[in-house]
Amino acid sequence: MTRTLGVSLKMYFGYDQTLRWCRTVVAKLGDHPALVSGDVRLFILPSFPAVPAVSEILRGTPISTGGQNLAAADSGAWTGEVSGSFLREAGGKFVEVGHAERRTHFGEDETIVSDKTAAALRAGLVPVLCLGEKNRMPVDQAAAEVQRQFVTALQASRRYGLGGSLVLAYEPFWAIGAAEPASDEHISGVCEHLRKVVASEAAHPDSAVIYGGSAGPGLLTRLGGTVDGLFLGRFAHDPDALAAIVAEAAA
Repeated sequence: MTRTLGVSLKMYFGYDQTLRWCRTVVAKLGDHPALVSGDVRLFILPSFPAVPAVSEILRGTPISTGGQNLAAADSGAWTGEVSGSFLREAGGKFVEVGHAERRTHFGEDETIVSDKTAAALRAGLVPVLCLGEKNRMPVDQAAAEVQRQFVTALQASRRYGLGGSLVLAYEPFWAIGAAEPASDEHISGVCEHLRKVVASEAAHPDSAVIYGGSAGPGLLTRLGGTVDGLFLGRFAHDPDALAAIVAEAAA
């Protein structure tokens, strides 16, 4: 089973800091055997202006980059937006869609998330589709809710006959940055269900289900085969910590 690891830098780093961090990551992980073999895949999502430079830094390594967001439209008079084709041309392979912060602070509803998922697939990008329940609830209810979100997010893609690899990032809203993270049992239960849903929906065989609510060291080992990887946040700002997670995934 290929393990998938992603890092979103959000808006924590400046431009120069982003490039320095990426160069350090390449020095530590650019020739890591598990990444080179494809047993582990790693993608990094910096702020938009850094994507071309990060792509150059990562060139010749097995590490990929992409964007934290994209426009639902492919081109046109959309001031301040960035299209999927622009990201792809700049060297991006992955793009985050529907993160809880986008839904909460920018009013991205399920129609927008569905349209952006379709836009990513049209551009040949791998959507990192973020799913999660807003409030703490039993595993079976949470699993049903993320399944509903997943099926809804694919509506526009199916309408246009689009397909491709997906990364589903399960991030329960209530666990993001929380003092008390979701339990291992909760994560395993929801992710196992989501993996079955992905299989039943005939998704691309390279699709993966990863967990991203306050993920840290040891979690991937504890979750075992119930999850395909992790979506990392501030923990990965330390390149040594990221290297430790890659080693854990490789093991």
